[in-house]
Amino acid sequence: MTDRLKTDASASRPAEYARQYIEHLISVLKRVDCDSVARVIELFIEARSNGNTIYFLGNGGSAATAAHFANDLGVCASPEGCIPFRALSLASNTAFITCLANDTGYENIFSLQLRNLMRPGDVVVGISASGSSPNAVKALEYARQHGGIPVAIVGFDGGFMKKIAAHSVHVETEKGEYGPVEDVHMVLDHLISTYLASVR
Repeated sequence: MTDRLKTDASASRPAEYARQYIEHLISVLKRVDCDSVARVIELFIEARSNGNTIYFLGNGGSAATAAHFANDLGVCASPEGCIPFRALSLASNTAFITCLANDTGYENIFSLQLRNLMRPGDVVVGISASGSSPNAVKALEYARQHGGIPVAIVGFDGGFMKKIAAHSVHVETEKGEYGPVEDVHMVLDHLISTYLASVR
């Protein structure tokens, strides 16, 4: 088997499919550029030092990752006695999101929150497997045009978000491999957060 994930799970016994999935996930992880991860870590440390906020956003599974990332930075990486990270998930305020989606369109749910909240120097992290979710693209464009720092954590071919971001971490896979991309995005959350928890 190549490093590409077999899509026909019914052709394998559960244990064999589990082995194939794990082997494929390892191959995807090995292709992650650790220097790009380091640049994001350094950017987060700089944001903390300057009192800037780090905003996370995403749709579906990536919305859950955005909330998890904000939680880990705001709690796990901000122990008592150190300067805390100002971290917020724009995917977590259901009332605000549904208001914006209903009144202005789903493509605006993140950019209009940034209009209210973002200050120059703040970091905006868009998380997306495809890298082309319209509302995430629009949010990164808003950040870039209004003094924020757009960061893309993406998969597949990187999409539009990789092209417009100041910094990106690209989890390269075939298009449609949502599971492995989202798995690696969560690894990046824990990798970055545990490192930051050790840096005072």
